[in-house]
Amino acid sequence: MHNIRVKICGITSYDDAMVAVEAGADALGFVFYEKSPRFITSDIARSIVDRLPPFVERVGLFVNCSAKEVDEVCKVAGMSTAQIHFDVDEHYLKSLNTKVLPVIRAKEPKDVLKFSSSYRLVDAYCESYGGVGKRLNIEWFSGIDCSKIILAGGLTPENVAEVVRYGFYGVDVSSGVELEKGKKDPEKVRSFIKRAKEAVCAL
Repeated sequence: MHNIRVKICGITSYDDAMVAVEAGADALGFVFYEKSPRFITSDIARSIVDRLPPFVERVGLFVNCSAKEVDEVCKVAGMSTAQIHFDVDEHYLKSLNTKVLPVIRAKEPKDVLKFSSSYRLVDAYCESYGGVGKRLNIEWFSGIDCSKIILAGGLTPENVAEVVRYGFYGVDVSSGVELEKGKKDPEKVRSFIKRAKEAVCAL
């Protein structure tokens, strides 16, 4: 049976991290983009990461950084994966010493096929970066192999179950489970993870 992975992004505190982990999150996202309301410093991220239980993926989100900067922050902050949230080529991805997750900010249906041999995160395109809750047209994924795609953008506890049937590797949520920007709503986090996992079991 297909198992869907859930990433809770925009973690800014240990309490929010543990709510997500205890609810069954597979990965936590930390935003190293200073213009984001969910920005976290590498030192604060590290202080959270050092207290996490084992087997939790730690994903750092980066915008407009050199490969060297990405590797350095990931090392200091204890990230297991770098999420590259801006337009890069294969050469850039290969130059990283950190496990990498490229992000496709999809404007049209063919965009979701980019980096198709790799695991990648597909988000709705918008001028700003991340956490604005804009939804993709889910029909773009009809008839394509979604087993290496992590879906992001506009997901909430109310709609996550309906996207699971496309067979995504994972789903990623930030603004859809918040009380306010940078602060998670424990009930929404628990509900989102529960509904995503239960929807898979129901298939």
